[in-house]
Amino acid sequence: MKIVIDIAKQELRLSDGTRYPVSTAKNGVGEKNGSFCTPRGRHVVRAKIGAGQPLGAVFVRRRPTGEVWSPELHAGHPGRDWMLTRILWLSGCEVGKNRLGDVDTMRRMIYIHGAPDSAEMGKPGSHGCIRMRNADVVELFERVPPYTEVEIRG
Repeated sequence: MKIVIDIAKQELRLSDGTRYPVSTAKNGVGEKNGSFCTPRGRHVVRAKIGAGQPLGAVFVRRRPTGEVWSPELHAGHPGRDWMLTRILWLSGCEVGKNRLGDVDTMRRMIYIHGAPDSAEMGKPGSHGCIRMRNADVVELFERVPPYTEVEIRG
């Protein structure tokens, strides 16, 4: 299995043809630390986080907080960057492009993760990560093993 993320189409596609709408960085593409851009190139799923958590489970620093996202919780935390349900932590494979130094995808904490129901898919809006609908990220999480190849095309 392989994952291809197409920035222009705002779509995640599996090698079997399954497609999911996503939302990548509002700032566009880029690899530099602190850019809040989605990194391009070859990556792998380095870690899968959140197995068994409920739909809408809230994560902070890759740890479940015990909260479950709701419009009321959202309203109480304006500006929070919501990471929900499951996290697939990406690691770059291309030294100098998306691995090591000031361009390291893993150190930048770039994930594929669930997002609030209110987050628009098919349009850039994240802080660098790849956002998905919660049900979609659960399905993806169950289908791909650690070290699955991920190509981000921009």
